[in-house]
Order: sequence, then structure tokens, then C-alpha cells
Amino acid sequence: MSVGLHSLRPWLLAAALASSVAGIACEHHYRVYDPYYTDYHTWNNDEVVYYQRWAVETHRDPHRDFRRLRPEEQKEYWTWRHNHGDHDHR
Repeated sequence: MSVGLHSLRPWLLAAALASSVAGIACEHHYRVYDPYYTDYHTWNNDEVVYYQRWAVETHRDPHRDFRRLRPEEQKEYWTWRHNHGDHDHR
């Protein structure tokens, strides 16, 4: 029995590594509540493009995590966001 289990170890290790790499490659989406316009936005690649555009236009770091912005900066972003592009992000 130990010989059979021993031969499975490389396959189990390969499967574990493959699943972790697949998890890293997956895009992470989450919903962000906009308290100023009382709606939700799906934070995905599309929203990241808008956020980075806003950050560049307002001379901020486009790679800074939105959730780490001060509340007044988040409000500024949501105001800008509702004046640019698709508004149906619910």
C-alpha cells in the first residue's frame, strides 16, 4: 500500500501547485458600495481602468489600492466616476 501512495505523491504535489497557480491567475472581483450615490460597483478590470484614469488625471498613484484612499478621496473618485462612462455597475 505504501508503494501505491508513494507513486501518487508527485501527482498530488503537481495538482496542488497547479491549483494555486490557477488561483493566482484568476481575476478577483468584489463589489464596492458607493455611499454617496448609494449604489454598488463591481471592482473588476473595467473599474480598475476608470480608477487608474482618475488617478492619473488627478495626479495620484494609479496603483494605490482604492480601499486605502481617505474617505474624501473616495468621494472624489465616485463623483468623477458617475460623470464618466457606464453608470450601470450594480
